[in-house]
Amino acid sequence: MSRWWTESVAALGDAVPLPLAALLLLAGALLVALAWYFFPAWVPRRLPRVGRPRLPRLRLPRLRLPRLRLPRLRRPKLRLPRRRRRARPDTPTVPLPAPRSPEPGPAVAAGLADRLAAEGRYAEAVRERLREMVRLLVARQLVEPRPGLTVTELTAAVARVRPGMHPTLHAAGAIFSDLWYAQRPATAAHDHRMRDLAADLRRELAAEGDHR
Repeated sequence: MSRWWTESVAALGDAVPLPLAALLLLAGALLVALAWYFFPAWVPRRLPRVGRPRLPRLRLPRLRLPRLRLPRLRRPKLRLPRRRRRARPDTPTVPLPAPRSPEPGPAVAAGLADRLAAEGRYAEAVRERLREMVRLLVARQLVEPRPGLTVTELTAAVARVRPGMHPTLHAAGAIFSDLWYAQRPATAAHDHRMRDLAADLRRELAAEGDHR
């Protein structure tokens, strides 16, 4: 190693004079010192980029397919008939028909009910017979006349003072509620039954008056 270095230096000394070699070494050292001192001001911020060759883009034609429009199928709407709710005859909530003013006598009320029944207006005839029964109870002071009184309240009020009249009033209230609340068709049988119940109530009230 030392022999090779010695021969290389001797060959360089023969080619380049020693003062010139020393001057070159001094200039190289000076350049290295300046480069070190001013670093990195002399380094370029952006290095040149070697761009890739751009190939032309191939644009293929777009194929548009025709749209197929299918006819819309409409489903038929099924409308089911609505069912009307029927009130239970045990707990009617229909207010009782208020007595007319001025109040007619029992014979006039019965005549009006018979005339309505003869015309085939059985529901109105039943209502008039119930009005006659309410007037009889009010006249005997068995129930207080107040608006909005229902069949259930009437039956309960009379049953507290006269328990024997409860079946008659309960049956009459059931017929009235079926016709006017449950909207059932009225027949002559309803009117005949209501007439019998009104007669039973009159007999019970007459028998009570005789015992007094």
